[in-house]
Amino acid sequence: METHRVPRRRFLKGSLAAASLFLPSPWAGVWAQSEGAVKLLRAPKLALVVGNAAYRSAPALRNPGNDARALAQALRESGFEVTLVQDATRGSMLEAIGAYTKALAARKGVGLFYFAGHGLQLRWSNYLLPVDARVAGAADVPAQCVDIAGLVGGVRGAANPMNVIILDACRDNPFGADIGVEQRGLSQMDAPTGTLLAYATAPGNTADDGTGANGLYTENLLREMKVRDAKIEDVFKRVRLGVRRSSGGRQVPWESTSLEEDFYFLPPERLRKLSAEEEEREFREELAVFEKAKEAKDPVPLEQYLRRYPSGRFAELAQLRLDAVLAAQGERPVEPVPAQGNPFTAGTVRTGSKARVGDRLSYHVFDRLAWGSKPTRLDLVVTAVTDAHVIFNDGLVVRDRMGNQVRTKNGQEYTPRQDHPAEYAVGRKWTTRYDVSRQGRLLGSVSMDFRVAARETITVPAGSFDCFRVEGHGINRRREGPPLDIYITRWNAPGHVRGPVAIEEVRRAAPAGHVKDLFSERMELVSFEHH
Repeated sequence: METHRVPRRRFLKGSLAAASLFLPSPWAGVWAQSEGAVKLLRAPKLALVVGNAAYRSAPALRNPGNDARALAQALRESGFEVTLVQDATRGSMLEAIGAYTKALAARKGVGLFYFAGHGLQLRWSNYLLPVDARVAGAADVPAQCVDIAGLVGGVRGAANPMNVIILDACRDNPFGADIGVEQRGLSQMDAPTGTLLAYATAPGNTADDGTGANGLYTENLLREMKVRDAKIEDVFKRVRLGVRRSSGGRQVPWESTSLEEDFYFLPPERLRKLSAEEEEREFREELAVFEKAKEAKDPVPLEQYLRRYPSGRFAELAQLRLDAVLAAQGERPVEPVPAQGNPFTAGTVRTGSKARVGDRLSYHVFDRLAWGSKPTRLDLVVTAVTDAHVIFNDGLVVRDRMGNQVRTKNGQEYTPRQDHPAEYAVGRKWTTRYDVSRQGRLLGSVSMDFRVAARETITVPAGSFDCFRVEGHGINRRREGPPLDIYITRWNAPGHVRGPVAIEEVRRAAPAGHVKDLFSERMELVSFEHH
């Protein structure tokens, strides 16, 4: 076994020297876009990198050693203190993980754990294989392998501000079918608070070891993490796109995130809040790029948009369009295996876009500012479906194929907006901005931040539904009148109901510091019929 260790006392020693190299002096007087983001950049950065290739009782692997060494070097260059462990036995893996989590607890730093090598799942739990693992049957797995739950528990107990866990361990079960492992690859699990969890391919699927100097996943990761100004979630979105396109959809990386703050491997020269003029110019530039790409029948313009704006205001729309374009070209990308019965995740569900003429949705609409009033009824019937739009009630209401509003029953119209994600998973976040007009007259501009907050069962007149709860908050900058704060909570059952199960929306003004609700409404599904 070749092992390069950083002694435990170095892990535990409080030094900000490496991190300070990446904090340009202008930050000293700037409390930037996010106080939390600056604190993360000032915090110690600690990494444990494990590459296992020379297995004794399982197939040897070509790339984990190269991948681990290359990633360790890239992390050092971005200010991390790195412990690199190669061809680790179970004892040395457990020892290294123990020292790593203790260091995170002592120093409250940013943590990153990376593993390349064999991995497998058993009864929804994920295990990393040390090189000395000898597994003759399923009963041997817990004692011979390293349960990722131990690492996650140690990280959770460390209570440090942020963690990244990267698992390039999605190769075929190295011991074959005889040991009773029912599923391929790794099992889906939701990231703990303050953590980004990344797999080299979708849960329940496998990735090739690769034939080059690095595996396909780590090759893309090494390139994207060296892009200055890239937020960490954008890094992994670009990695996902790059791997998917290079593999023709046979390998599609997957992430679960519960991060609350931005983090950069290579931060901007100066973090600051954009002026209103800069923000407006940036939005118009992004809109122009998306408008050119959105009708494309070739993937290139959509890929260009997504690489430039991986978390853009139209990225969910662009992703859904790219999926459709690639499907038309014959791509059949791997997807996460259904997680029904898995106690460690709320699962992942793709957004449905299969509206049919004759579909019907009926709602009760409650005006919560008119106390004692009876609900009104809203009946929506799909009367036409085009490549881009779903038309209700002969044009009274128009939505795009993703479910986003294009025109409402009161005559308001919107530039492209994304209130829905391309994929529902707890922790997923996205943003949108759009203009509001009526009869060609601009009324204002709305900016919203959304996140999938939970998966839960709710009961409405139409019945009980297993839903993802989406929470949104934003601002409507009106042409006339003060800005309005907007709060939206929406319950969706993608794959089951082709529209919201329930929605709550509040629009609130605060003139002269006096908060006043101008609009407060709740809609509940009464019945639905799909064709």
